[in-house]
Amino acid sequence: MSNSESFIDEVSEEVRKDQLFGYMRKYGWIAVVLVLLVVGGTALTEYRKAQAENAARAAGDEILAALEIDDDAARAEALQAIDAEGGAGAITRLLAASDLVETEETGAAVEALEAVAMDEAAPEIYRELAALKAAMVADDATSIDERRAMLAGLAKPGATFRLIAQEQLALLNVEAGDTEAAIDQFVAISQDAEATRGLRDRAFSMIVALGGDIDALVSNTGQTPTEVEQ
Repeated sequence: MSNSESFIDEVSEEVRKDQLFGYMRKYGWIAVVLVLLVVGGTALTEYRKAQAENAARAAGDEILAALEIDDDAARAEALQAIDAEGGAGAITRLLAASDLVETEETGAAVEALEAVAMDEAAPEIYRELAALKAAMVADDATSIDERRAMLAGLAKPGATFRLIAQEQLALLNVEAGDTEAAIDQFVAISQDAEATRGLRDRAFSMIVALGGDIDALVSNTGQTPTEVEQ
């Protein structure tokens, strides 16, 4: 390689270095900002995770402390005083509603359950369970049509508590004096492949009590009339 070519290469290398340093001086702050954003974002994520874990732990401790109270009314009051969201908040209100039912504060129990059912931050299964329990514990102050409306969505195919909701709808027909419709619903429940033994037995008992045809009980169930009557 000649001296002139070597000189040109050295000059070119220096020019590239100068250009690189120029770019760094001009745009280096962007790289610094990106690094800060990544580090800051990671730190914020970890901080929020720690906060959520601490809040969940604190809520759990408060729930356990409330459950140790012997008096139903005092326990319900303690549970309602707990400030929790999401799943913990839903569990707290479900537990409080159970104690309110025990103390015959039905209206307050339904209100607590409806709050869970309407809470979009709560897991879907808790919301459906709360809606089901609200319909089940509602007293005469809530009309049969209103309770039917509360159960309608829960009784649809694919719903988690479908069969329990259908059972409650059948019981509402009994309450309304529509025996024939109630029997049809109980027969459908007894023949449902997803029905548990306990639920099927309750359906059989209700059909017999309502004067239903025994043949309807054994149809597609594989049971004998004697087994049904037992």
